[in-house]
Amino acid sequence: MDAAVKKNATLMSIMMFLQFFVWGAWFTTLGLCLNVNGMGAIIGDAYGTAPIAAIIAPLFLGLIADRFFPSQWVMGVLMLIGGVFMCLTPGLIEAGNEGLVSKLFLGHMLCYMPTLALGNNIVFANIANQNLFPKIRVWGTIGWIVAGLANGFLGWSASTNIFWLAGVSAVLLGLFCFALPNTPPPAKGQKADIRSLLMLDSFSLLAKPAFLVFIVCSTLICIPLAYYYAFASPFLANVGFVQPASSMSIGQMSEIIFMLLIPFFLRHLGVKWMILIGMLAWVARYLLFAMGAPDQIVWMMFLGIALHGICYDFFFVTGFMYTDRIAPKEVKGQAQSMLVFFTQGVGMFFGYKVAGAKFGSVAEPSGALGNAISASRPEETLSFGQQLAQMFSVDKLNVDASLITDVMPAWKTFWTFPAIMAVGIAVIFLVAFWDKDKMNDDATS
Repeated sequence: MDAAVKKNATLMSIMMFLQFFVWGAWFTTLGLCLNVNGMGAIIGDAYGTAPIAAIIAPLFLGLIADRFFPSQWVMGVLMLIGGVFMCLTPGLIEAGNEGLVSKLFLGHMLCYMPTLALGNNIVFANIANQNLFPKIRVWGTIGWIVAGLANGFLGWSASTNIFWLAGVSAVLLGLFCFALPNTPPPAKGQKADIRSLLMLDSFSLLAKPAFLVFIVCSTLICIPLAYYYAFASPFLANVGFVQPASSMSIGQMSEIIFMLLIPFFLRHLGVKWMILIGMLAWVARYLLFAMGAPDQIVWMMFLGIALHGICYDFFFVTGFMYTDRIAPKEVKGQAQSMLVFFTQGVGMFFGYKVAGAKFGSVAEPSGALGNAISASRPEETLSFGQQLAQMFSVDKLNVDASLITDVMPAWKTFWTFPAIMAVGIAVIFLVAFWDKDKMNDDATS
């Protein structure tokens, strides 16, 4: 690897680290933060801003990023604006202004979601072999981990300071983007027509039966997936996890291992079995949460968290690589945007709506238990080592037992429903998806 290629790989790895640090800093425990600060009613809507932004993002990319400006410039400007929105959020939460808080979340996500496709495009445009993508993308996972650990060490899992951390890091990434490898707009000079704006060229890929099944099942599976992203942190807090943000970073640690092993698994398993295993891992996670909730069986919770490496990598990262491989060169960017549109957009939008509605029966007893747990814990000044240990720390709840018996059966029902949904979608994918191509070294070169 020559010096220029190595330098570009380093810059893109830093980009991935900061990009997912920004997201992980606030998104992981957003539900817990809002619940503790009296805004539990808007948790579903708050998380729903992400899919709305993912639906709109491809239109923006087709009009601006693909035609007029280099990808790194567009990403830099979006991060700077989104960072400002995050920095404005804590004051409005403290003022109890739910309407403006939701609008700031939407504004930030409208800036952030296009960067998922932009970041992928920057990397894929500047690497010689697709198998190098996981080695760069893994730094995004590390960034998410560091964000969770930082919040845990600082005791910010339920604090509005998570938005300051996200905002400042977004501004830093915005400035850094201007140092990334130049990635010219792929459609520069082409007329901005309705076909490109609506991703109609990439929609032609849906004529391939295997890709159509992949898109449909990927969209549907994101409905149960939304349950974890929105409500795992308040659930773990109810069980007695001291720092849910740090504890949930265990999932990203497992993600590092599986991310680096993706090329190996792709060669030996292929796309179908990789994605199917990823879907079934979500089923296992939700069943562990459901079965462990009534008696607060901690090892089940930790195992459910640790499954994230398989849940995320085998499904999302494999999906990004499969899409890049299957799409013709001239529509690769559109195809990535289309995948984000359907998964992070349409699927997650309905997922957060469904999960938010189901949380209605859990919200009141969950909030009461959470407040009682917070009141029962003394203020402590901890060393770095003690803070690190809190990643694995789960308190024996010293609260009114009726608070626990009120909420835990509701949590069991809450987690059982997405498990059933995920099983049904996995069966459809198993029966209907057939891809004859092998994603081996030759196919991904």
